[in-house]
Amino acid sequence: MAGADGVVGMAGVVRMVRLVGVVALAAMTAAQIATGLRPHDLRLTTVVVVLLAVSALAFAAAAYGPGRAAGAFAAAVTAGFAAEWAGTRTGLPFGDYRYTDALWPRPGGVPLVVALAWGGMGLAAHAVARRVAPRGRLIPILAGALALTAWDLFLDPQMLRLGLWVWAEPGPYRGVPLGNFAGWLLVSLLVMTLIDRLTGRTDGGLAGATGLVVLYTVMAAMETVGFAVVFRPPDPLVAAAGGLAMGTFALLAWGRAWRR
Repeated sequence: MAGADGVVGMAGVVRMVRLVGVVALAAMTAAQIATGLRPHDLRLTTVVVVLLAVSALAFAAAAYGPGRAAGAFAAAVTAGFAAEWAGTRTGLPFGDYRYTDALWPRPGGVPLVVALAWGGMGLAAHAVARRVAPRGRLIPILAGALALTAWDLFLDPQMLRLGLWVWAEPGPYRGVPLGNFAGWLLVSLLVMTLIDRLTGRTDGGLAGATGLVVLYTVMAAMETVGFAVVFRPPDPLVAAAGGLAMGTFALLAWGRAWRR
């Protein structure tokens, strides 16, 4: 009986943690809508990223356990922060850019919310990749890196609009140099490798990671609609490029889930 009570109690904890993820995701969606209505209120941008991180961490804790989830999130945040810190000083791996004074706090010159974004979307992209390619080691990591890089097709143009960072030499994709995406892919490979190792790649975790796939899908949908009709001026190119890239991974992930 004691063992059964423990199992029931653990199931209740998992449900509560998952509920935290759902609430944070709903709040993030509301905040994202608000950013479309008030695009220059940078406080909303910070709120969106913090809620993204909370939602992802909660869903990951429900899927993999609190210890593994926290370790994977911390590793992704650290890797992202280190890459951004190096990038602002050396131009590698993203290119020559700098952050403005818009986002705080900025330890080492890198806004903390940027590192949190690497952690939150890193967990979501990893869950999507493990749904798309549940077996093997290299293919899921590559798929996750591509899924995370797909998000930057939205992220960089939006952040440039808000004046959060500046490129020394603007590139052809709405001012973003193409080499930036190669750098994103490289860092994303590291982030996916860390998350994959620390979450343990268990089948049970994959089955419980639906919340992370929902998070990725919601982000893809909101960004697509935002650039297509909400932001002023709208940007059909970014809406199409980012929507196609992220949408493909989301659809593939849901297709695998439906076939189970």
